[in-house]
Parts: sequence; structure tokens; C-alpha cells
Amino acid sequence: MTKLFYFIKRVTLGRLLLTLSIVSMILALVLLFVLSGVVRDRAVHDLARDEAKQTSKLVFQSLYSAMRKGWNKDEIKEVIGRLNKTMPRLDIRVYRGEMVAHQFGAMEGEGEVIAKDPMLMQALTDGKDLMEFTNEHELRYIYPVRATAECLVCHTESHVGAVHGVIDITYPVSEIKVSLTYLINSIVGYTLLVMAVVFIVLYVTLRYLVAQPIAELVDVIQRITHDMDLSHRIKGGHRIVELQRLAEYFNHLLSTVQEYNERMEELAVRDPLTGLYNRRKFDEFLEYEINRALRHEHKFSIIMADLDDFKFVNDTYGHPVGDMALKQMSMLLESSLRKGDLMARLGGDEFAIILPETSPEQALLVGQKLHRALADEPFDLPVGKVGLSASFSVVSFPSDGATNTELQTAMDVVLYKAKNHGKNQVLTSDSDPDGAETNIFRRGDFLRRALMEDRIDAFLQPIVSVKDGVPMAFEALARIRDGERLIAAGQFIEAAEELGMIRELDMRVFNKGLAQLQSMAHQYPEAKMFFNLSARTFADLDWVRSIPEQVLKMGIPCQRIVLEITEREALPHMGTVKGVIDELRSKGIAIALDDFGSGFSSFLYLKYLTVDYVKIEGGFVRQMAMDERDRIMVRHIHQVAKEFGLQTVAEFVEDAETAAILAEMGVDYAQGYHFGKPVASV
Repeated sequence: MTKLFYFIKRVTLGRLLLTLSIVSMILALVLLFVLSGVVRDRAVHDLARDEAKQTSKLVFQSLYSAMRKGWNKDEIKEVIGRLNKTMPRLDIRVYRGEMVAHQFGAMEGEGEVIAKDPMLMQALTDGKDLMEFTNEHELRYIYPVRATAECLVCHTESHVGAVHGVIDITYPVSEIKVSLTYLINSIVGYTLLVMAVVFIVLYVTLRYLVAQPIAELVDVIQRITHDMDLSHRIKGGHRIVELQRLAEYFNHLLSTVQEYNERMEELAVRDPLTGLYNRRKFDEFLEYEINRALRHEHKFSIIMADLDDFKFVNDTYGHPVGDMALKQMSMLLESSLRKGDLMARLGGDEFAIILPETSPEQALLVGQKLHRALADEPFDLPVGKVGLSASFSVVSFPSDGATNTELQTAMDVVLYKAKNHGKNQVLTSDSDPDGAETNIFRRGDFLRRALMEDRIDAFLQPIVSVKDGVPMAFEALARIRDGERLIAAGQFIEAAEELGMIRELDMRVFNKGLAQLQSMAHQYPEAKMFFNLSARTFADLDWVRSIPEQVLKMGIPCQRIVLEITEREALPHMGTVKGVIDELRSKGIAIALDDFGSGFSSFLYLKYLTVDYVKIEGGFVRQMAMDERDRIMVRHIHQVAKEFGLQTVAEFVEDAETAAILAEMGVDYAQGYHFGKPVASV
């Protein structure tokens, strides 16, 4: 019983189709069986009446012929007997009506038979033919004989239409001959009826159990597509198991996609580590707060916090511990704010807080409060209690900036000032007499836009052979295009280094220098390209080690690349630098020591580092034609380099006299305005 209930409540599509097929077949067989019986009975009934009527008419004509000859009753009985013998399957009897019996006399025992037989009495009285099945094999037909005008010749007491008698025939059903046309038409008609019934059953079943759920699924998909609303769901309760599972899995898929979409939206505006808003959302809130402040004419302030020496925590305890510290710091600072204040993580260990409707004086107090809270609360980390400090910058609208860019620049300037003045303090924009920090950030903002707009170019300055002046190499130098104006590297390199953009700048110049070297392969097939790498860029060991691969992808031999480093790159990590240099040189990349002689440890590098070129500090070269001491320095640097088997390059060669002195000394190569200024292409 339970299984039957489950089958009725839930059924698979395959089982449904099988069930419908079986039910349709059974229904068709039952209908055909029932209808065949109906067809048979109706055919027998109709055809029996017609055939019995024809037989009765034949009997009547035989009797009528005998009566016209003047035969008596015995002769008529004899005729009936002969008819019964001729058609043994028929039982023919004739009964006179009351009017005939009165005029010619009744048959013996005829009255009693009529009186006992209601059908005979009804036929004689009403004058209508009657028929009934006496059993399933025989039928009885009573044919009333009515008087015609011709009959009145003998039956003088009668009248036209009077019932003179009946012919009673018992007829075997098996003798009925069914019309072939009638049979075919009946079979076709009832077959079509059965097919129509089966079609209706199938249509209703499939429409209710299959088509309607699919239509609901399509409707939900259309609403989701139109409304972009993933909250729509398909109603369950389908009797088809596959459709029910389809609805369940589709709803589950929608829930998963909706959850994923909400998660993606959350990640788009939230920092995944701390749960705070990210920089993009902070920019939106800041823009909104600026518009609101302008509309209502009130002030607001921003606090920016940057952890001091946080790199030490990551390097010492690992990044997972550092992440825990950042989470605890965010919770600590957020718990000290008002309900309407908004805190965001800008990236790394930088946080920003928007204080709506807060004056500069009030914001400074909030900053000091946050500073104290951080100082008084060491973080409980897996490595133990760790105390952290942070530098805070406080700026206000509109005194420190009236736009989003101006306010964020002011935040960076004040924070930079706090870092340069000892860290672990809260500062505002009031104390900056010489504006040095502001200038750096303005130049940094200019550089940032140039990088975003791809206005950084690599200009090439030739490095020539001192003997004949033929270019053997070019140095790629950074330039910024500002309309028709070109900005030299000296005007933005400091800002790039201070603000951490030097690595991106070096990589941009490197890529563009490679492209130029590739383009001038036909003109200078053997020329080398010198690239300056800053300390921060050289510290990115993964990128430095990928240089040979980058060069080869451009179709350039590694032997045509020279990397310039200074003591700033080599000094902090001498052992690591030596290993990287050896690795690069093994792949064909040459190394040059730049600005050689500018520091006290320059000669020490020659002992530990294997290089290929020594670039003599330009400060010694520029005035060597007029200053004997500079000539002595250049001569000794060249001699030491030669003792180590290195080639020398003199920088800042700006006149022919200096070039002649270098040739006399035997210096290998030179570069400077005397041989060519930096140009966009050669």
C-alpha cells in the first residue's frame, strides 16, 4: 500500500510514459471490446429488423397469392408449413386479426395464443412491428399486415389500414448477413472515437504532469533574466520524479549562484581579511561625503593610519601572524569609533576613517584617542604579546582639500610627514613650512597619472667607442611625455623611490627599451642595451631572474643586454646579489657597476662581484679637462678596472677635449652630450 501511494505521489518520467502506454492500450482494448459489443448488438438489431421485415413481406406475398386463388384455411396452413420446411431455421406463424376472424372464421386455438402473448396483442392493436431477442441466439419479429384497397375486394367489412393479422417470425441471429460497408464504417468510427479518448487522456496527463512544470521553469528563467533577481524559485510538488529533482536542483543552483553573487558583491566592496570596506568603496563614500558636505555646508574629517615597521612582523613571524595582527587592529580601531563613522582598509597596513560632520580639532582628538588605544593594547598573537604602533594623519574638508584627489593627496602628505618625523604619532597638515613633502606627493601624483596613461617612454643615449665614435650600445633612460614637453628622470625619480613606484617605472622602461632594441636590429645588429635597475627593482628577485626569458621572448640574444646596478643595490644583500648576478651572467646577461667611484665601497665590490663593465662616475669626468685631480681619479679607476679585466665607460662626456683625454687614457667607451643626447628612437 505504501509503495502504491508513493507511485501515485511520485513517478519517474520513464515510468509515467510506460504507465500511460499500458493504460492507453488497456483502455483502447476495453473500449474496443465494449464498443464492438455495442456495434454487434446494434448491427444485429438493425439488420435483424430489416431482414425479418423482408422475410415477413415474402411470407405475406406467398400467403396473399394463395388467398387470391381462393384457398381455404387448410391450404393456407399447408403453405405456411412448406415455408417452414423451405427455411428450416425460421419459425413462421400467422395470426388473424379480429376483423378477418369475424368475417372468415378464426383458426383453431388462435384466440387463446393471442390472448396469452402481449406482443401479439400489441401488434394487432397498434399495427406496429415489434422485435425482441428471445435469447442471445434468436430474435422474434412480428410484422403487422395492413389492409390495402385491393384487400377490400375480399374483406368487405374492413377498411384501408386495418390490421388484418400478423406474421410472427422467430429468426436465428446467425443467419443475419451484416453489410461490409456498415461494418467498416462502424469499425473506423469507433476506432477514431477510441483514439480521441486516448489522445485526450494523454494530452491532459502530459500537460498537467510534464508541460505545466516545464512552463513554470521557463517562466522563472524569464523572470530572472528580465528582473535580474535571483530570489525567484520554482514551486515543488511535481509528481514526475525527474521534474521534481530538476526543480530542486535548479532552486539549489539559484541559491548557490545567489550566494556566490552576494559573496562577489561583498568582495567587491569589502576587504576579505578584515571585513572593512576596501579602497574602491572608500572612494565612493568619500565622494558621497564631499557632496553631502557641500549640500549642507558642514565640515568633515579623515584619519589615515599606517602601521609602523609592519614588514618586520611579517618577516619575523610570518604573514599569517601579520594577518591576525591586522584583523585585531581593525577591530580595536573600529570599536573606538562612533556609529556613523566609516572605516576602510586601503591596502596592506593602511587604514582610513571618514568622520562625518567633524571639525579638524575634533578629528585630532579622535586620532589621539585611536593612537592611545593602539599603544595601550598589545595584540595577543600565537607568538605571544606583540605591541604595534602606527602613524596617523588627520585632514579635513574643505581646509585640506575640496576634492577626492586633493583630500587623499593631503592624507598621503601628512602621513609621509609623520613617518619622516619619527613615526608613532598623530599629525595634521598645519606643520609643513617648506612644503617638501607636498612637492614629493605632487610629483608622485604626476608620475602615477603618467603610468596609468602610458606616457612613460624609453629615450636612448648612445654609448660609443672612444677610439672611433661608433655606437656600441645605448642606455635606456626614462622620460615622461607631458603634451609637447618632455620631463627628464631627475624630476621624478626621487618621488618614484619615495612613494614606491620606482619598480613599476623600471619595468615599464625595460619593456619599452626591449621593444626599441628589437626594432633597430637591422641598423645596429650587434648593439647592446643598458638598463638602470633601482634597489627596489633589483630586490624583486623573481622578476630579475625572469629577465633572460623576457629577452628571449622578444627574439633578442641575452648577450645584448646589460644591467646597471649601484652600491645601493649590492650593499644590503651582498650574498644574494652575487648569486643573482652569477646566474644572470651564466645566461649571457652582462652587468655594469654604475656611478663607480661615487661611494667609499665601490672598489670593494670588484673583490666580491663579477661584473663586465665599470661606468666611471660622471662627476669626475665632466671637469677632468680643467681639473688634474679628476683626471687622476678617472685614470686610476680605469687602471683598476683593466687589472680586473673589465671594460670602462665614462659618463657625462660633453666636449671634444674630454673625449680626447679619455682616448689617450685608453678608456673603452663614453657617453654624453658630446656623442649624442637621449632621443626617442635611433
